[in-house]
Amino acid sequence: MAVRPSWEGHLRLSLVTCPVALFAATTEAETIRFNLINPETNNRVKMKTVDAVTGEELSRGDLVKGFEIAKGEYVLLDKDDFESVKLESTRTIDIEKFVPAASIDRLYWDTPYHLVPAGKTGIEAFAVIREAMEHRKTVAIGRLVMGTRERICAIEIEDNGLVLTTLRTAQEVRAMDQIPSPELPRADKRMLEIAEKIIDQQSGDFDPSGFTDRYEDALRALIEEKRKGHKPVRPARPANDDKVIDLMEALRNSLKGKSSSGTSGNGGARSAPAKDRRTAKKPTGGRRAA
Repeated sequence: MAVRPSWEGHLRLSLVTCPVALFAATTEAETIRFNLINPETNNRVKMKTVDAVTGEELSRGDLVKGFEIAKGEYVLLDKDDFESVKLESTRTIDIEKFVPAASIDRLYWDTPYHLVPAGKTGIEAFAVIREAMEHRKTVAIGRLVMGTRERICAIEIEDNGLVLTTLRTAQEVRAMDQIPSPELPRADKRMLEIAEKIIDQQSGDFDPSGFTDRYEDALRALIEEKRKGHKPVRPARPANDDKVIDLMEALRNSLKGKSSSGTSGNGGARSAPAKDRRTAKKPTGGRRAA
């Protein structure tokens, strides 16, 4: 199936413009989705819209939206209200400034799109903007209207094009100083040396193809077994890993385990031995460094 653009318009830098299109850089097409089913009839279930107090069934077309200003008290907004504040869709991505990539905290990165020329008209202007950004090693900050909402965006270099990522606003980002966190102790020098050696042994290039959603894989296998009429077997629960451990011993055992097993051919790390997995923290997700 041909990929359709999520947005089409113009990219503008000062007086230079060129037609462009945005294509979603991510997809959830392969994500497993479920319907609610009545197990007695195997029919799908439809949800009814009812008044929470009277229980009267209502048509969704007759409803309006409300913003709660106090307990049980709402300001009502209808279609005309939303139209009155709707931003004009300018169909233009306006570049306002250029910043170092490192100056944008990764918490602000949101949704990525491939930004490419739309047709041959203005393709030279697109190439000039892209190449100038590449020479200056900088990220463009701009604005665009998607739907009815104005979004701040960052534009970076990628192969034969640009990648535009919408950015979260300051109100959407929760800073670390808002999170309750204990003060960290200074690391023991000997433990630190062992931990750094483990990191060196497990270092390599990031290869996303080596990571899969094991929960999704298990769901697909479960669905396939049930489709064949087989009764799935519940896997054994893992042993309780909450027991207190000796950190130095765990680090030394981890280092010995890696030394004996070695690393994979492409530099990527193999899985740690089962007995040592309890000492490893789960990696935090985040956007790639720009």
